[in-house]
Amino acid sequence: MSVEPSSAAHPAAFADRHIGARADAVETMLKAVGYDSLDGLVDMAVPAAIRQNFPLILDPAKSEEETLVALRRIAGKNKTAVQMIGQGYYGTHTPPVILRNVVEDPAWYTAYTPYQPEISQGRLEALLNFQTMVQDLTALPIANASLLDEATAVAEAVLLMRRSNKAKGNGAIVLDAELFPQTIAVVKGRAKALGFDVIVADLSNGLPEGELAGVVLQQPGASGVVRDQSPVIADAKDRGALVTVAADLLALTLITPPGEQGADIAVGSVQRFGVPLFYGGPHAAYMAVRKGLERSLPGRLVGVSKDSAGTPAYRLALQTREQHIRREKATSNICTAQALLAIVASMYAVYHGPEGLTAIARRAHDSARALAAALKNAGVELLHESFFDTVTARVPGRAAEVIAAAEAKGINLRRIDADTVGISADETTTPAVIADVAEAFGAAPVESADGFDLPGGLLRTSEFMTHPVFSSYRSETQMLRYLRRLSDRDLALDRTMIPLGSCTMKLNATAEMQAMTWPEFASIHPFAPDSQTEGWRELIADLEEKLAVITGYDTVSIQPNAGSQGELAGLLAIRGYHHSRGDEQRTVCLIPASAHGTNAASAVLAGMKVVVVATADDGAIDHADLRAKIDAHRENLAAIMITYPSTHGVFDDDVRDVCEAIHEAGGQVYIDGANLNALVGLAQPGEFGGDVSHLNLHKTFCIPHGGGGPGVGPVAAKAHLAPFMPGDAATWTGGEDIPVSASRFGSAGVLPISWAYVSLMGGEGLTSATKHALLAANYVAARLNEYFPVLYTGKGGLVAHECILDLRELTAKTGVTAEDVAKRLVDYGFHAPTLSFPVAGTLMVEPTESEDLGEMDRFIDAMIAIRAEIDQVAAGDFTLEGSPLRNAPHTAVVVAANEWDRAYPREQAAFPLRTLRMDKYFPPVGRIDGAAGDRNLICSCPPIEDFEN
Repeated sequence: MSVEPSSAAHPAAFADRHIGARADAVETMLKAVGYDSLDGLVDMAVPAAIRQNFPLILDPAKSEEETLVALRRIAGKNKTAVQMIGQGYYGTHTPPVILRNVVEDPAWYTAYTPYQPEISQGRLEALLNFQTMVQDLTALPIANASLLDEATAVAEAVLLMRRSNKAKGNGAIVLDAELFPQTIAVVKGRAKALGFDVIVADLSNGLPEGELAGVVLQQPGASGVVRDQSPVIADAKDRGALVTVAADLLALTLITPPGEQGADIAVGSVQRFGVPLFYGGPHAAYMAVRKGLERSLPGRLVGVSKDSAGTPAYRLALQTREQHIRREKATSNICTAQALLAIVASMYAVYHGPEGLTAIARRAHDSARALAAALKNAGVELLHESFFDTVTARVPGRAAEVIAAAEAKGINLRRIDADTVGISADETTTPAVIADVAEAFGAAPVESADGFDLPGGLLRTSEFMTHPVFSSYRSETQMLRYLRRLSDRDLALDRTMIPLGSCTMKLNATAEMQAMTWPEFASIHPFAPDSQTEGWRELIADLEEKLAVITGYDTVSIQPNAGSQGELAGLLAIRGYHHSRGDEQRTVCLIPASAHGTNAASAVLAGMKVVVVATADDGAIDHADLRAKIDAHRENLAAIMITYPSTHGVFDDDVRDVCEAIHEAGGQVYIDGANLNALVGLAQPGEFGGDVSHLNLHKTFCIPHGGGGPGVGPVAAKAHLAPFMPGDAATWTGGEDIPVSASRFGSAGVLPISWAYVSLMGGEGLTSATKHALLAANYVAARLNEYFPVLYTGKGGLVAHECILDLRELTAKTGVTAEDVAKRLVDYGFHAPTLSFPVAGTLMVEPTESEDLGEMDRFIDAMIAIRAEIDQVAAGDFTLEGSPLRNAPHTAVVVAANEWDRAYPREQAAFPLRTLRMDKYFPPVGRIDGAAGDRNLICSCPPIEDFEN
């Protein structure tokens, strides 16, 4: 039953606000599609064979006020403390101007990944600032635009070293015993799946014997120690190994950076650059590499090119590395990054500048020195006397006593073992806190902290962050205007519909977003004792339970911190299941040709062999080819990965048949949950044949994309796979429950968003949202089909939640490409649909249930007007090269120029529809030459002079 927006019985129901179409609009849309009722359309679109024959039973929907009260109750069960546990997670102050105007500003958090660079110049500049900051601090020339967390970044570096070391790639990977335990666990888990050797060793005694592919060091070490690593690096290089240093960026303001010590790669976390603890995430990681490794660098890379007028412009570089293109040959399965958190960190650096960062580092170091002096003065043994911010103390038999005494004062320390305690200072540490910690040890604070200086030979002498962007915005007024100026250059969901197929861009309601920055959620350390995290664990358990009910699975883990990691976790669970049954030979993963590219890349990382299944002309799986592949690989078949509804935006009738065929051959069925937005309340993948799925909370369950992350990709599975779900990296012992993220609950910090969405909607509201999503997509398809034919349809000529518009015939006749249409849409104030995926020469459109009829009609009107311009090209009114399509998008500078020699009028260029006169977005740059930028790779902030005319 639909939730009617005009219902007098529920005037304040949140579903009425989440679903964009009013009751009269629904009638109009149904009429255009040819149906009398919403349920009638749904019954035709969704195959009866997969429909759940019972309503989605969840707790009754709550109002916004009730949901926030419930979240306050849950948050109140967490206990805030001074967090001195460290281990890669530190207290930090988020400057309020950044908290309010980035983290809590929909202009930043609702933006999509910047694949359309002309309308992404603001977030691209912010990410370029991030890359420049990382490059300068690490003294390495190329950095990416963030990775998921430090542990997985180290794992990516290990894989990079193995594939880049042509001579020694099959050698062992050596991990410094000083790496954080969660990092060692994640790397060992990847090695277990891929079958390469990992050696953990105390590298203070030198490198182990044998052939080495790569070495990973930690600076400072997990114990806090700061060592000169150049001898070990030199030895490793002499033996043909590549070297990665996991480095604390704040420490690098004071000590010699990895690049200057000879490292090939540097990785780490930027969490302490203004990003809250968030109970473990989301936090942006970084990776920087030496020259020559940039084309193997995982993740996204922002570069500088020029637009059609020769103006410097930013864009994503080297996109041929993206998984949708390289698939099983991809060098990484990373799809999303942590863009929003990388932007926060970059703005923290802009706000403080190099001098401010150095001062923060000195304060943290001085706090640690003051504590060390107090402990030493009291006779406490220190493990090291050369450290940055972390002191490790030996207190034989007293560790539990000391930690309990500190906790009684509201301070969390790290218990290493029964005899050893670790204490990490940070920018929030005060003299009073140091005095309390000293007292917990039975010591007294000292007047001055003499000694414990960093080694003179390790002190940094090189400059960093010298670009003017890091010294130009010192007052809050300047900073505020800089943030506003950048956000105004972009198109995000707060300004316009983002009609992307495959990547749901629905409402991220303010009530859903509100709780994530509350201190009771945001300030909790991931390794805080369970007695302090009752609220977090209640919320997570409740969300996991509700997701299991929604999907029809038995168990859910929210650990994976991206959809790609959820894919990997699901495949690792399948791997573990087969191994538990003695079926180690089952390594073949069947993947339809139309599948998301990360599917194939994830299968490779899970140690599987990808076998592609052909796609039939109607977009469904080719059954003859499927049967042939099953027969050819029956004894070795591990799994099939399918997306449902299909990547082509259709409910295939045969999904149960496909699942049964795989099960009969002894394989498991992985159902990609990227399109779950079309299923919630109507069908459950766990009931129509799936053994495991990942879900994209950053799509179906309202976590915003944030310009390319954060993401959460929970993995849901049937009971027989439960023992193989991701384990806790901090305590993992090497079993088949391989962890995929650094912290037990991944990007926990954004989970209140999805929890609130489910609470606000209830089962009936979620089901209604799905029905309205199907209606919206079919309305767009019906309205545009005569202008741009819809490529694939299902029963009754209907699509699922998205549709593919086919431009190939128009391109053949006129030369106008799908990219031309994408760029021209910018002039109409729209982000483009998904370009040339899953079929080259097409556009995939998903309007979502949150868009109202007026906005959908505005998009449809724009597309119809663009078709008219294509017809003008066909009629010879102007040449393709001289058309508004090929010259799009049009900047204000171009339109306002004194001279205008184009074949079409200025008004057609800038105001092709009269409605644009009231509310016009001008892109800051014209069409960008991506190929030229890739040939001349520039991935750091260009000189200001480059922007002068």
